Amino acid sequence: MPYYDLLCKTCQTEHNIRATMAEKTENRIPCPECGSFEMETLFINPPAYIKGGKSRPIPTHAPCPSSGGCGARCPHAG
Repeated sequence: MPYYDLLCKTCQTEHNIRATMAEKTENRIPCPECGSFEMETLFINPPAYIKGGKSRPIPTHAPCPSSGGCGARCPHAG
């Protein structure tokens, strides 16, 4: 079962909840705080990691350190 990052629309609390896909799509996940079924999916950006060598997170909000001159092996090349 996957985990979902959810926001309760009733009490405005965030939760990371393990549930089935059916429970999620059928709005059968209750808020652990208030019991409401009015849960909204949050989309949270996980940190990105470079493959090989020493891994370190690349901030997703930071500009490209190469100033747009990325090569084929650069993790910022799109």
